[in-house]
Amino acid sequence: MVEELVTAGVAVASAGALYVAAAARVVKQYERGVVFRLGRLTSSVRGPGFTVIVPFVDKLRKVNMQIVTMPVPAQEGITRDNVTVRVDAVVYFKVVDAAEAVVQVEDYRFAVSQMAQTSLRSIIGKSDLDDLLSNREKLNQGLELMIDSPAMGWGVQIDRVEIKDVSLPETMKRSMARQAEADRERRARVINADAELQASKKLAEAAGVMSEQPAALQLRLLQTVVAVAAEKNSTLVLPFPVELLRFLERAQQPAGQSAGPPVAPSAGPAQPEIGERSERPEGLERSEQSVQEQLPSAASLLELNPQEANSRQD
Repeated sequence: MVEELVTAGVAVASAGALYVAAAARVVKQYERGVVFRLGRLTSSVRGPGFTVIVPFVDKLRKVNMQIVTMPVPAQEGITRDNVTVRVDAVVYFKVVDAAEAVVQVEDYRFAVSQMAQTSLRSIIGKSDLDDLLSNREKLNQGLELMIDSPAMGWGVQIDRVEIKDVSLPETMKRSMARQAEADRERRARVINADAELQASKKLAEAAGVMSEQPAALQLRLLQTVVAVAAEKNSTLVLPFPVELLRFLERAQQPAGQSAGPPVAPSAGPAQPEIGERSERPEGLERSEQSVQEQLPSAASLLELNPQEANSRQD
């Protein structure tokens, strides 16, 4: 009798141990347990820790509540300004309602991935190339809203969306490089022209100061000579003063006004025709008289002997 009781107790304990082993479940801290009893969702979602279900009646499905990092495959599209680009992105999302994530969608990871790809292609078609390259924050926000709208019904919350890289064709890269180079050259020319303008203004002020004291120009000339000689050059170039050229020009101006073209001697004064005026400029008559006085006549040259003629001609 005692043996039968011991055997029955052992059998009951074994059955209890098997029941507990079949019913016991452990849910981790970052997970939630969704229980289906005979195919129907129970009202309560099991939290982290030890939990028990009815064996062969309940089915527990664990859902990860951590933030999932999902890369979006590179999508090729045409921008609004007709440029072919290839863009890839990354999506950060997490499950906020474990029951909805299990019931409303078959595979929420695959659904979010497909929604991210279609939204990325839509963003590419609505944006310009400059926006994809420089205004990514705005595009990230728009892409996040496009993915988050349907994902809320799946119990999934989109935490963040980032565009990783934008690949351009080689021809477009070369065109952008030429554009950047031209812009840099334009800025360099503008800066150089501005520097020339400022330098010219300073030189004009310096010239005004030096014009008041002529000796300042000579001192500046000596400073230039000293600066050139300090380089140990074998050749020294001295600038020619402009004032000396002006002095020579003023000295030659009266002689140039009084002199005139040489006039060949004639047999007699030309008689003016009838009806024409015989008046001649006074300056021209004076120049002719001076030329006739300076040049000896042909008859006087013939009367001289050859030696005197040669010396006279010399």
